[in-house]
Amino acid sequence: MSPVSPFLTLSRWCAGVALACTLFPAMAGNPQAEALLARHAQLAGDLAHNAFQRPIHMQSTERSGDLKGEVFAIVDHPFQTLDAALKSADRWCEVLILPFNVKQCRALGAAPAQKLELAVGRKHDQPVGDAYKVDFDYRLDASDPDYLKVLLNAGEGPLGTRDYRIMFEAVPIDGGRSFLHMSYSYAYGMAARLAMQGYLSTVGSSKVGFSVVDRRPDGRPVYVGSMRGVIERNTMRYYLAIDAYLNSLSSPPRDRIERRLHDWFSSTERYALQLHEISQDEYLAMKRREIERQQSLVVQAKAG
Repeated sequence: MSPVSPFLTLSRWCAGVALACTLFPAMAGNPQAEALLARHAQLAGDLAHNAFQRPIHMQSTERSGDLKGEVFAIVDHPFQTLDAALKSADRWCEVLILPFNVKQCRALGAAPAQKLELAVGRKHDQPVGDAYKVDFDYRLDASDPDYLKVLLNAGEGPLGTRDYRIMFEAVPIDGGRSFLHMSYSYAYGMAARLAMQGYLSTVGSSKVGFSVVDRRPDGRPVYVGSMRGVIERNTMRYYLAIDAYLNSLSSPPRDRIERRLHDWFSSTERYALQLHEISQDEYLAMKRREIERQQSLVVQAKAG
């Protein structure tokens, strides 16, 4: 029997998974892009029809003290827009400041040893000094013509949490759109578990995530709660921040911040059962102050 060439094998695979081979050259040259495009093909049905009413797929896992949430989504932005907008550490601070509990983000250092210094706190306004500081190492892991990957890693977090990881990757697909994958994960020990159990038994007792784990007799969904519910809510907030940031780029520069804020809040309110925390007026007033403070730090750093 004559040997089968790698090209023929890949061609046959592409014939069976047509969506995954929209960009055959990228797949042939980058295994990570190939894997992401294959995932796009696998999720085609769920992306087209789901409870989010937009092309999103969410999943989460909890294993041995490690939590992970993931979002796969199609966005109506060309890959070149994502690549230009999201491969800079400074731009990621403009994204990460949008969720209500991120009080400040500063990009420090120079590539390839850049860091993002986050201050994470309560849902209401508070001094940065009272917030928890989480220092992420920023790495542009891949920036190819057809594939982008950014990694953010922090060894320590608040209340005994550790090994924070934010991963973002994207590839171009048909119609001038992009397919992206974002994951958010961290590990926790006994202290963090006890703190989270206290939260979930009090103010967080009614909070749920997005995954449907059961159905009531009338057919209504029962959503995941507990620690997986927490990671799903936070993962969705970060994804919606990315989406709001990308959407704002079509506005004039002077209008972009306001558009991001309104877009992020209105997007979270679409999933109010899971994500509602404060009123729009409270959110906008708080974020305007926090962004103004963050911008002043950038100006001071440049002047110094």
